Amino acid sequence: MQKLLLLGDEAIAQGALDAGISGVYAYPGTPSTEITEYIQHSKKAKEEGIHCTWSANEKTAMEAAVGVSYTGRRALVCMKHVGLNVAADPFTNSAVTGANGGLVYLIADDPSMHSSQDEQDSRSYARFAQIPCMEPSNQQEAYDMIRYAFDLSEKLQTPVLFRVTTRMAHSRSGVELREGRGQNPVKLDPNPKRFILLPANARVLYKELLAKQPEFENRALQDGFNAYLEGSDKKLGIIACGIGYNYLQENFGGKCPHPVLKVSQYPIPRTWVKKITDECDKVLIVEEGYPIYEELIRGYLDASGKILGRLDGTLPRDGELNPNILAKALGLPKTCGEPIPDVVVARPPSLCNGCPHADTYTALNEAMKEYGRGHVFGDIGCYTLGALPPYGAIGSTVDMGASITMAKGAADAGLRPAVAVIGDSTFTHSGMTGLLDAVNDKSSITVIIMDNSTTGMTGGQDSAAFGKIEQICMGLGVEKEHIRVITPLKNNHDENVRVMKEEIAYQGVSVIVPRRECIQTAVRHAKEAAKAKKA
Repeated sequence: MQKLLLLGDEAIAQGALDAGISGVYAYPGTPSTEITEYIQHSKKAKEEGIHCTWSANEKTAMEAAVGVSYTGRRALVCMKHVGLNVAADPFTNSAVTGANGGLVYLIADDPSMHSSQDEQDSRSYARFAQIPCMEPSNQQEAYDMIRYAFDLSEKLQTPVLFRVTTRMAHSRSGVELREGRGQNPVKLDPNPKRFILLPANARVLYKELLAKQPEFENRALQDGFNAYLEGSDKKLGIIACGIGYNYLQENFGGKCPHPVLKVSQYPIPRTWVKKITDECDKVLIVEEGYPIYEELIRGYLDASGKILGRLDGTLPRDGELNPNILAKALGLPKTCGEPIPDVVVARPPSLCNGCPHADTYTALNEAMKEYGRGHVFGDIGCYTLGALPPYGAIGSTVDMGASITMAKGAADAGLRPAVAVIGDSTFTHSGMTGLLDAVNDKSSITVIIMDNSTTGMTGGQDSAAFGKIEQICMGLGVEKEHIRVITPLKNNHDENVRVMKEEIAYQGVSVIVPRRECIQTAVRHAKEAAKAKKA
């Protein structure tokens, strides 16, 4: 069979293609973005008509995928961990409806917050919704496991959460491919009430979900992704989850002397938990993210002091795991890496040279100079860097879309002026509803929609707002004369400051759209045009 060198994300994407998906639904977010991009560039996806365009946000992505499952076909949903918060409503309710066609939710967590607002562990969502969860320990397992997840979803008629972390998503390894299968035919569920969550139906379906729990655990015991590995030194047993098992193998060169319970499928079989805790003097639990199963297993054993992990300080409570951290916990010397030399200086992130956002912030700072700090609310995107020097232009960044609603709340509380800064893609992701609230309440806010014609922070994916922003704002009720489009360039600075001052002074809802293409995509498009001209 063919063998490829793949990122973890790419292995998952290829596995999903080979599992016969009919669509991938996603909103870009590091470290999950490459999965959808891989499918978009796939010859197989084009030939077989697999849906692979970006959704407006994670909620719409998940709901569309549930619609695919409704027809009996297979769908993959991809997002980063904070995106699951946006999609929590369809996520938890789809656990109750169950699945018809295979339905897998790929959630990429970001321990150490490399590009995120928090260290959320998505396994807690799987426990909350009471659905199976998969967590691969290497790229080959990611490929094999995503295919299995679709089969499991259809066999047990349940969505499956597939959790990866940054290091798994963005590291490479050889992956051996297996023969793929075709897409499912359209075949509606024989139970006409499955997807109708009226209380009378939902109560019956929820009982069905509860009744499936023993089978979920039985599958985790029997299907081969979890394993109990015997060891001679029983002073310590190790429960290693996901990529934690990979780090364990790195430390011992694949020859760990201790008993090991390898966990890649949840819920963890209690049979093996009991076995390792009975056999060993102490048990170290190695899990990337929250101490979810450490807390659960401690609960099994009360306060025996037998369980080691993140809660007692054996492993750090926050941040990303790595082989050296685990080596320290095991009393071993460091196994990899060299100290960072003094000549290497940390370089904070900054806006690209030529970025349109830089000219927008320069104008905004001048327009806001007379009001002082604390009047500008920011959002999630590369323009969040406006909080850093040399701009210091925004005073908040909380979650996707919060700039508009926070500015509205501040204006309702009496803050004048109140300005929101949001990107074009984030606006259609979750800013439109906040703008509608502001229009309905006639809140006195100015919304600056920074339109660089792409989803710049995650690599230049298509923006759902492209070519539509003014029409959307008018459709939401913003007065046409208070929707102003400017071009953020140094030569236009004085004019842009004037427009901003006028709209900031307006007692009502106004929108300013600074529009100039992202410098990175502009360069890319210029190269593509030159290449096409030569051809």
